[in-house]
Amino acid sequence: MRTIPHRSVAVRALAVTALAAVSLLPAGPATAAPDAAAACTPAQVVANGGFESGTSPWTQSSTSVITSRSGETPHGGTSYAWLDGTGATHTDTLSQSVTIPSGCSTATLSFWLHIDTTETTSSTAYDKLTAKIGGTALATYSNLDKNTGYVKKTLDVSSFAGQTVSLAFTGTEDSSLQTSFVLDDVALDTSGGTTPPADSTRTPAAPSYTVSLSSNTSGTGWTGHESATFTNASSTALNEVYLRLWDNYHGTCDAMPITVTNVSGGTAGSPSVGCTALPVTLPAPLAQGQSATIGFDLGITVPSGADRFGHDGAFSFIGNALPVLAVKDGAGWHLDPYTNNGESFYSLAADFKVTLDHPSTLLVPATGTSVDTPGSSGRTVTTATASKVRDFAWAAGPFSKISDTSTAGTAINVYSVSNISSSDAQSMLSTAKTAVDAHAARFGAYPYGELDAVIDNNYWFGGMEYPGFVLDLVSTTALTHEIGHQWWYGIVGDDEYNSPWLDEAFTDYATDLALGKTGTSCWNSVSWASSAERITNSMAYWDAHSSRYSTVVYGYGKCALHDLRRLIGDTAMTKLLKDYAGSHWYGVSTTAEFKAAAQAATTTDLTSFWSTHRIDG
Repeated sequence: MRTIPHRSVAVRALAVTALAAVSLLPAGPATAAPDAAAACTPAQVVANGGFESGTSPWTQSSTSVITSRSGETPHGGTSYAWLDGTGATHTDTLSQSVTIPSGCSTATLSFWLHIDTTETTSSTAYDKLTAKIGGTALATYSNLDKNTGYVKKTLDVSSFAGQTVSLAFTGTEDSSLQTSFVLDDVALDTSGGTTPPADSTRTPAAPSYTVSLSSNTSGTGWTGHESATFTNASSTALNEVYLRLWDNYHGTCDAMPITVTNVSGGTAGSPSVGCTALPVTLPAPLAQGQSATIGFDLGITVPSGADRFGHDGAFSFIGNALPVLAVKDGAGWHLDPYTNNGESFYSLAADFKVTLDHPSTLLVPATGTSVDTPGSSGRTVTTATASKVRDFAWAAGPFSKISDTSTAGTAINVYSVSNISSSDAQSMLSTAKTAVDAHAARFGAYPYGELDAVIDNNYWFGGMEYPGFVLDLVSTTALTHEIGHQWWYGIVGDDEYNSPWLDEAFTDYATDLALGKTGTSCWNSVSWASSAERITNSMAYWDAHSSRYSTVVYGYGKCALHDLRRLIGDTAMTKLLKDYAGSHWYGVSTTAEFKAAAQAATTTDLTSFWSTHRIDG
């Protein structure tokens, strides 16, 4: 996605930039290191962290701490923990005993915290919330950290591996003016090592989705059935899978735009992470190499708005609406939250066959290669098939369509909403033909058959990429960028939430090359906002520093790649990226793997280069 300045972006950013300042207290005494030979089983060890299953096993100071009463709102689900908020001298506590497995090198406590207060001071912490583990205070928050919404807090508790300890939150208020400390979605995740897992350990592997949906007359409502077949590639038996219902971010848990019902092949649990993650317990553990299928009825309600999931008048854009399987690897299940600032969409390459029954008055561009056949009276059935794609998206509306074929033979379709001029549409068709061939020449042949570009100047986000399908404004640069994502995210995948630079920086670099830009001296204009700012920071960081996201990840990221090219030479850099794309074709890239490949491409020691350019991992 290429973001652009826009009033709605600024409004959305306000909610996520209010990051509370955390006062980190001294760590407790060092504990004995776990036995180096002990095996770590990645786990999430907090029970009932979303407070959706009553109060057990939490111990609370009063029956009103874990609640669903009005006055505050949950981060996800219907319940949350509300400490203090009385406006009088008061203390609330919430705790449970947790066992952190031995042998795990990393243990991370995370929780979502909302603070509101009637205190008016900007300098005195009258009311405080302290997070503790095993008697050690990890962090303290106060009325000075008030915020307009929930903010995710993450604390390192790795030193407590191998121990059973009390996880506790204590909120204290002074004699007047209330402060409410509201907690939700508490988790303590453990993992084994720092070496990225190999592709073969990512599971569920080789997903295959079959979908049949029928729309209402406007294309804003779709109902039908989806099934997902997958194989467990891990040596650890698979007891459950997770479906990512990403577009539930655009609604609420009480009014979900994406509904999954009548699940077969497993038992659905309660959705979490803002109702974007649905667990499905399998009937029996799935051993390595075994396959299984789950199925479910699916409902999709497209909200109003020119968004990657929304409708602009008569034109619907339906990205990230089909449930897809979450990824499990050596770090456990990747169940990161939706981000509107960038992307969270980490998935493995899959095959899709999607049948879309719709009124014949609507054109339906989609991921993959589409064939239209007559349906019932006044309706058309569009069948789209796609191989080795990470997601599936489509649109529906009375678009104007023009088509052509690139010099290298890729079929290009441009679909325009009603206020796009024919000359602008033709310009975007020309741009698409040039861009797809330029990227293919550098990184490998475009594999997805046809490419659909859906053009609307009302998109607040600029442009958005899906395999074989992009949403964009009338912009040569933006469309060249989104088409570049066919390689950097589509073909060469990555964990978009935790390593956004691997798709955005690489795509912006590819865009520069396609447009004849060399990034001369662009690194000279770099100015870091803080010592914590890194090109390789995750979306958790960028959601808290949203005004810097585009500057650092896109701008500094591509400048770093231009600098790398100048350091190792044009020929070596060209070969590096083409070989790297080929070795990760339909796979997953990590920062560590790219750094290793870059080092192998030159005799120059790149250690200082990575440090200077703040590329960690």
